[in-house]
Amino acid sequence: MSAHLPLGALPTAVPCARGYTRAILDEWNLAVMADAAELIVSELVTNSVQATADKDGQPRYGEDGLPVVHLRLASDRVRFRAEVWDSVPHVPAARQAGPDEEGGRGLALVEALSDRWGWTTVPVWPGKVVWAELRAD
Repeated sequence: MSAHLPLGALPTAVPCARGYTRAILDEWNLAVMADAAELIVSELVTNSVQATADKDGQPRYGEDGLPVVHLRLASDRVRFRAEVWDSVPHVPAARQAGPDEEGGRGLALVEALSDRWGWTTVPVWPGKVVWAELRAD
C-alpha cells in the first residue's frame, strides 16, 4: 500500500501532513501506530520546509515558484514507512538543542520513535529523501 501527498514548502504543510498520515493509517487499519507516525511525519516535514526556506525562515521562491515537499507513505502491514522528499541536497543533521530552545529536537524524536531512519539521494532527484520506519506490531 502506498500514498503520496505533494505539499507546498510552507509551515501549513506540517498540519496537513499530520492529518493526511492519520487518515491514511486509519484507512489501512493501522490506526494503532498513528500517534507515533504523525509525530515522525510532522518532524520530517518541518525539517524539509525549514531546509527550503531562506535565511530569514521565509518561503524561498525560485524560478519554478514555491518548492514542493513530497510525503510518501507505504506499508506492507508489517512495516510502515514515511518518506519526505525535498529539493535540498544537504545532509540532515541532528543537533543538540539547549534546554531553553523551542526547536532542534526533531531528528532526536524521529530516532527515538522509529525502528530505523535515514536519508538517501536518488539519481534523478535534485535533493534528498529522509525516511523513517515503524513496525506494525
